[in-house]
Amino acid sequence: MSKNRTTYPDDPTASSPSMDVKEIALTNVTFLIVPRFNMATLMTVIEPMRIANYLSPRPIYSWEIVSFDGDEIVASNGFSLPAHAPTNRNRRGEVIFVMGSWGAESYRNTTLFSWIRRQAREGARICAVELGTYLVARSGILSGRSVTTHWSYGPGFQEQFPDITFVEQIYTGDDGMMTCGGGMAGVDMMLRLIGEAHGESLIGEIADQLMHHPVRPATAPQRRTMGRSTDTMVPMVREAIALIERNITEPLSVPDIADALAVSQRQMERQFKQTIGCTVVQFGLLLRLQHARVLLISTTLSVRDIATASGFNTLSHFAFSFGKCFGRRPSEYRQAWPEKDSAPSWPGTLSKFLLALQNRGTAKPIQVLRKS
Repeated sequence: MSKNRTTYPDDPTASSPSMDVKEIALTNVTFLIVPRFNMATLMTVIEPMRIANYLSPRPIYSWEIVSFDGDEIVASNGFSLPAHAPTNRNRRGEVIFVMGSWGAESYRNTTLFSWIRRQAREGARICAVELGTYLVARSGILSGRSVTTHWSYGPGFQEQFPDITFVEQIYTGDDGMMTCGGGMAGVDMMLRLIGEAHGESLIGEIADQLMHHPVRPATAPQRRTMGRSTDTMVPMVREAIALIERNITEPLSVPDIADALAVSQRQMERQFKQTIGCTVVQFGLLLRLQHARVLLISTTLSVRDIATASGFNTLSHFAFSFGKCFGRRPSEYRQAWPEKDSAPSWPGTLSKFLLALQNRGTAKPIQVLRKS
């Protein structure tokens, strides 16, 4: 990629029978990136446009990469992209993708925020991708809206921006404003935008080229398996997990969860053990600790307040449980990716949690999931 707007038609002679050359207009797209942006997520948005150009009689998309953080921006995978400083040209009718990942939850650059506000005011369509939602939220143009970001940052985002509603779906779009959870959701969102401009048939051709099926709607969920195969995730367990997630601050007892699902406690525990590999209480503890870690890295709440918000009555038990699960004290996780570390890590996965339980011998099941 160059610092100028560029297109990447693979085959200028290729054409789509569904498109009339006279009706094709070049659409300009801007990517605003910050350090440690997610390269893979950026590619999910660029590739559908590249293929649209490949399938068209002539290019229909061009794009440029801009940044307020220098002319060479390093992504989270260590690769870098050239960028140039944004100009103040009018981008009315164009789409600006605001791309942020690691560190965007605490990124502060008032010049960037002012630029986003000005572009929105002048008629550009703003699309916040992954943790880019934090940047657009700080620009002040998301108040009162329903938005998304990556599911792992949802609780922290909601804590920072109580006037904005977080929804866990792959992307949102209304009134010229869009948000996207990141990952492969960028493909689905971009296909929708291409379809709006050039028709459903082109979407199908691009999806075939990408081997991306089915094309998901905006409201598709970001998560399905919780670390387990979709085939083994029985509805009862999925509903129990959703109920636990909705009651992180005030954890429900196991009998209360069983009553809410209209099943016996024994049946629920058996299905949970077979599907997930641990008890309901143990899994609930993991979710509470993951919730706490997100609050630690994405808010300025005190460790004590985070312990309370994560369903723990005592700070000592929270600190002990956190250390057992993540290998560090809560105070050492105030950054998602510390500057001293060459790469980020997320040790609190379900598989590692289950392995730890196996290694130390699973404790006797606790009968309640109330605050501890």
